[in-house]
Amino acid sequence: MPPHESRATVAAPSLAAGVDTAQLALDLPARLPALAIPPEWKDQQRLWGHSFHPMCSYLASFPAALAHAFIARYSRPGDVVLDPFSGRGTTPLQASAEGRIGVGNDLNPFAHLLTAAKAEPATRADAATRLTALRLAWRSEAPAWQRIADAVMAPGPEEGAVLVPAAGSASPASAGTEPVPAEVSLAFHPRTLAQLLYVRTTLDLADRTDRFLAAALTGILHGRSASYLSTLMPNTFSMAPRYVREFAARTVFQSPERDVFDCLAAKVRRLHRDFVPASAGVALLGDARDVTPRARAALRHRGLPDRARLVVTSPPYLRVVKYGYYNWLRTWLLGFDAREIDRTLDDAHHREPYLEFMRDVLAGLRPALTEDAIVVLVIGDVETDRGRAIRGGIGLAERVWETAASPEGYRLAGVAIDDVAANRKMTKLWGDEAGRATKTDRILVLGASEQGRRRALAGAGIDVDWTWPPRGLRAI
Repeated sequence: MPPHESRATVAAPSLAAGVDTAQLALDLPARLPALAIPPEWKDQQRLWGHSFHPMCSYLASFPAALAHAFIARYSRPGDVVLDPFSGRGTTPLQASAEGRIGVGNDLNPFAHLLTAAKAEPATRADAATRLTALRLAWRSEAPAWQRIADAVMAPGPEEGAVLVPAAGSASPASAGTEPVPAEVSLAFHPRTLAQLLYVRTTLDLADRTDRFLAAALTGILHGRSASYLSTLMPNTFSMAPRYVREFAARTVFQSPERDVFDCLAAKVRRLHRDFVPASAGVALLGDARDVTPRARAALRHRGLPDRARLVVTSPPYLRVVKYGYYNWLRTWLLGFDAREIDRTLDDAHHREPYLEFMRDVLAGLRPALTEDAIVVLVIGDVETDRGRAIRGGIGLAERVWETAASPEGYRLAGVAIDDVAANRKMTKLWGDEAGRATKTDRILVLGASEQGRRRALAGAGIDVDWTWPPRGLRAI
């Protein structure tokens, strides 16, 4: 591959000379032709799709119905469907649930955990058996863990004076190695905190069943209903630690007692309403720019086709989301460092570094794709960051095509528009800013070659069955 300095001089091919009135009506840039895919995913119920999807909320995720719209049109059973920015695993899960081979990759260890829990899930029986074993073991160890929790929450000692075992250490309750953040102790009832400390120490994230339970647990840490372990925060994303401290002091907050095992058992039952996909998917941890060798090696190791026929993904938004910061309580539970996650993800891209990053990603993907592969990129226009206008955040799909995809040999099929309703978008969390950072997603559809472009155009008008679950895939 030529060096970046020389690549940057490659010009994008000129597209339509005139401006289509339909494009103007859709607010499409003149140089991106509209692709006639009806946005039927908007008409589906909010929790459409496999029951594993709502395992845990995740910022800036697209709905399972959107993934289905492209999986159903552009892949067949047995095809590999890849998402190099898998987030909470929507694409690989939905692909596996529809008889494809779902492959998800993410650099965020929390996202990787969610993807792995869905791509290689625990069965209903295994999850129930392990949860029963945890509950029985807790009964004998509860007094020791309760003493630790009471000491952590006791008034007087300065923060960090009481140490607890590290997540996943399987250490006895007496072997303390790390402090508990003050905001954690504020969030939970003393008995609930004791149970969380025990479960946090005991679960092994390398084990398929334990990983599934840990992922399910992250989905019930805090929220408004009785199904959550804490009601301190007004939604399912972690509010700023300073907000947590000030709110708890102002309201004299006391968390209701919630039994971790009862709440987790109820969550697992909800998750297992649908069948477990017959074929396991693949979950990878790493940079999207070098996903190809890792994905192909993992697929070959299982004796599976090692090239993807479809990519459905949503690259990270410009500057909008800090995945560690807004999940700090979940990352504490799992033993991850929220600050390190945000440093690693480098979420503060401006437009030019972002476009260079996307070119690297698309260049790296080419060897992972079949000759007729289709690449679907959900790219959000970013208008504001914490109320301030962002320079270069509008028209990103057009710029990704011109400066990243076209120079790497991809062929443009067109763009579908997804106007994002503010009450359904999860890139902002509160007040008047809710949903306003990304009002429009432009869905850029590319062919890996001319063959892929033609296949994308030919499949755009295919009718999609929105029955879920399909009759042949219903849980027994």
